[in-house]
Amino acid sequence: MFAVTILGNNSAIPTPDRHPTAQVITYNDQLILVDCGEGTQMQLTRYKIKRSRLRHILISHLHGDHYFGLIGLINSLSLLGRTDPLSVYGPPELEEIIHLQLRAAATVLKFDLQFHPLLPDKTGFLLAEKDLEVHYFPTKHRIPCYGFSFSMQRKKRRIVPEQARVYEIPAAYFSRLQEGADYERKDGTIVKNDWVTLPPPKGKKYVYCADSIYDEDLIPHLQGADVVYHEATYLHGLLERATDRYHSTSVQAATLALKANAKRLLIGHFSSKYTELEPFLEESRPVFAQTELALEGVTYLI
Repeated sequence: MFAVTILGNNSAIPTPDRHPTAQVITYNDQLILVDCGEGTQMQLTRYKIKRSRLRHILISHLHGDHYFGLIGLINSLSLLGRTDPLSVYGPPELEEIIHLQLRAAATVLKFDLQFHPLLPDKTGFLLAEKDLEVHYFPTKHRIPCYGFSFSMQRKKRRIVPEQARVYEIPAAYFSRLQEGADYERKDGTIVKNDWVTLPPPKGKKYVYCADSIYDEDLIPHLQGADVVYHEATYLHGLLERATDRYHSTSVQAATLALKANAKRLLIGHFSSKYTELEPFLEESRPVFAQTELALEGVTYLI
């Protein structure tokens, strides 16, 4: 399974029914948390997502609505007896903030917290887990900010059982076939791998664009993605305000998805000034038809 679950879709100020930014990426049986706004651990509980399965936490930038829930979550994991290491990735200053808060509370964690700084204005490899690779890239915001690209690539070839039987290949050898090996029969003849296998399934790509002004430099990172998440803090009537605050509008998010040939677009990070979200779709879909609202508690398959 490769999917994203939305825990928070609001911008800076929480509302009774919308929470600051947080998402969970599910791949196989592991979880990655992307941003950790205020109340994130309550949302994990609400949607029955096991905190113990978290392996990595990615923080896009140091505006509070993207990380104020982090230290509480880290503390709770320790109180609940976690012993497995936890990796946190974010701006370099975040490491000092975490240690300051733990030190001020005289807290000693029961697990190894491994911090990985993101280099300012850089694009690069972040982590790899089984078939998943994560890269990061800068977005254009008021302070250093990053987006994240998640690529799931199945590497094993697919066995064609009927063909394997024709060439009398034992099942015990199938794992070698999946890795691309040929098979030598007892009479010395070689069965080519592509006679009995098919290429791996096409990979999947999810791109998380954190806070950003409209920026076409993002297009190469979004190119051809199966699902793109892009902030749409304001409706397009407030374009000037969005620009002044280094945010984007619904129309701008849709325009980027269109230019990047993305398959689907999720929009979120809605300003608290809006009580109804349907107008965001009404503006976005004429530009990019496959636009959806990033709704809290909903899991979107990638």
